Amino acid sequence: MRQIILDTETTGLEPSQGHRIIEFAGLEMINRKLTGRHLHLYMHPEREIDPDAERVHGISLDFLADKPKFRQVVSEIADFLRDAELIIHNAPFDVGFLNAEFARVGIEPIEQLCANVIDTLREARDMFPGKRNSPGCVVRPL
Repeated sequence: MRQIILDTETTGLEPSQGHRIIEFAGLEMINRKLTGRHLHLYMHPEREIDPDAERVHGISLDFLADKPKFRQVVSEIADFLRDAELIIHNAPFDVGFLNAEFARVGIEPIEQLCANVIDTLREARDMFPGKRNSPGCVVRPL
């Protein structure tokens, strides 16, 4: 089974308000073993970055000035994700942004592009109700 562990950084919290992805990072696993294949990209958002978002991830618009636009790298991202099972902490956030970006350029949504999505935040909440659920807290036996 091919899986991609992924994360994004964004200009804000709501793709419906025009916020955009500014960083994409994914690691590939096959049969639960890292393959060494990965994809890491920064993208110019064509809009300002909310100050609160910049405080969280530390990525400035100045840093992104010479980076490609999402539409210039979307095929690379879609090809990397295609048919994989995605493993994402707080999946609705990342999937919502990816789907908004894909819709802008006419690519099918994650639910059609990928085999499945695992939300490690939901799993952590189910396993440890009432506890802090950061990305490093979920450990599943192999």
